[in-house]
Amino acid sequence: MKGAATLGVIGVAGYSGSAGADDGTQNYQIVIGGTSSGSSTQQAGQALARAAQQHSDVLDISVQVTDGWTANLYEFDNGNLSSIGVDNNSLSKAMNEEGPFADEPVESLPMQGFVFTNLEIYWVAMEGSGIESTADLADGGYTIYPIQPGFGTRLLTEEIIQEAGLWEPNEILNLDTSDIAGAVEEGRVDALCIYGANGVNLSSWVQEVDVRSNGQLYAIEVDDSFRQAIESVGGARLAEIEPYGWEQDVTRVTDETVSWVLSGQWAFGPDVPAEATREVARLSSEHWEAIREADPTALDHSGVESMTEAVMPELEIHPGVANYWEDNGVWNDEWTRGETNE
Repeated sequence: MKGAATLGVIGVAGYSGSAGADDGTQNYQIVIGGTSSGSSTQQAGQALARAAQQHSDVLDISVQVTDGWTANLYEFDNGNLSSIGVDNNSLSKAMNEEGPFADEPVESLPMQGFVFTNLEIYWVAMEGSGIESTADLADGGYTIYPIQPGFGTRLLTEEIIQEAGLWEPNEILNLDTSDIAGAVEEGRVDALCIYGANGVNLSSWVQEVDVRSNGQLYAIEVDDSFRQAIESVGGARLAEIEPYGWEQDVTRVTDETVSWVLSGQWAFGPDVPAEATREVARLSSEHWEAIREADPTALDHSGVESMTEAVMPELEIHPGVANYWEDNGVWNDEWTRGETNE
């Protein structure tokens, strides 16, 4: 796999343990496979590493740059990493040998840890387009931007648009996120799929679109057909949200809109001891404010239950995380506790 040579700085599979203090305390070192530099996964991982440095006597965390969430599953399968950031849609595709995993399936999957980010994707349209609802897109003839090709958010968004029957009738604008703001400024697009994180901030590329659109954007209604498409695609979660993070008022047509949420999780293999992942969970809950200091979009996991909101029932949960949830009264017996190689 591309980029594999840069991974596993601590241990071949991204984990190592060593004897600690004289009292026999075990020290755990985890390398998490993030995604690209500057990504939400990198930011979340670095914030978690900082919290471990400040608030844990037994855990050290470092984060590696990788080619993305889907690529991380191949790195895990190849034994290059045993701790990764990954999205639920990629996990779903890997479990069912669909999408990129149809031609190149993986033999092994990590166990779930817990959600660290929710990317809330939704539609906005340009003034003058005449679009007020996803139902209008069914008429066809519009130029739409379904996010940059190769992004995990694009993989999910494209599948939902295809499922809703809105892909073929319209012209698809395939641009990098660095170029879409210019296209919006020049009026070369009618509707866009954009996203923010955890109800806090828009993605940086969307912030540029906001600035350069000259106040011409607005959120649109989502009809029942598109709702059904979201609900039928594995790895997507439907949520009704109020648009946030905009400099302009995007509520001309609607105050709320429907989002398809792509959840990112930390996931761990059986080589990572239960005590190590339990400590990761503890840090994320008890020291979420320290994590948020380094990552303003970090989720508030102080209630612990929020850590469970993206659980995929068909995939095992790492026993250390399961133990932490059970200790805090949020474990569901319908979930499956995995096993480690300890």
